[in-house]
Amino acid sequence: MGFGILGAIGFVAAIFVLGVRVLTEYERGVLFRLGRFAGVKQAGLRWIIPGVDRLVRISLREIVMDVPPQEVITRDNVSVKVNAVLYFRVLHPEKAVIQVENYLYGTSQLAQTTLRSVCGQAELDDLLAERDRINQQLQQIIDEQTEPWGVKVRAVEVKQIDLPQEMQRAMAKQAEAEREKRSKIIHADGEAQAAHRLAEAARILSTEDSAIQLRYLQTLSEIATEGNSTTIFPVPIDIFKPFYEAAAKKDRSGEGG
Repeated sequence: MGFGILGAIGFVAAIFVLGVRVLTEYERGVLFRLGRFAGVKQAGLRWIIPGVDRLVRISLREIVMDVPPQEVITRDNVSVKVNAVLYFRVLHPEKAVIQVENYLYGTSQLAQTTLRSVCGQAELDDLLAERDRINQQLQQIIDEQTEPWGVKVRAVEVKQIDLPQEMQRAMAKQAEAEREKRSKIIHADGEAQAAHRLAEAARILSTEDSAIQLRYLQTLSEIATEGNSTTIFPVPIDIFKPFYEAAAKKDRSGEGG
């Protein structure tokens, strides 16, 4: 009789130990009883009936998944390679188990096909310049497709766009031509402003004869201090006109006296 009780106790203890499950804080357990969905177990110590219940663990943490490089032909017939990174998490564990066989594989395949489709509908310039819009469009499409699986796609980021070598050279030449164009425009604007300033200075100097003479003497002084070489500089007769007039006036006043 004692052995029977001990055997029964041992059997119950074994059943209890075999049915113990521990779920961490970031996990949920989808419980199936005799093949039918029986609920979602929260984190903590849980017990299931061995041989009757089956518990499938699902992580609720955000998953970061690399989307492999995809060969894409853009709308303007340029062949490029595009890869991306996907950020998603499971919101409804029961759907992630019941509605799809492998939600990780399914999300990855869906991301690859959507990446090819969206990038193939855009031109190369838009693909390079409007990456935020492309990311948002990818996120919306993938999120709508994975919603029945209980998966929430938070963000999709296009990580790298590989261009053919000939396209890279063509874009480099285009960028160089654009920089040269801007340089010439800036230089032309500077020349126009300088010409405007010179014209304004010429108008001011033309109103005063003495201003022209002072500017002439200043130029002579600057040339003399720049080097030791001999410089032949023509001197206009008009610069001595005030001295001639003063001398002639003095002579006339002397004769009158």
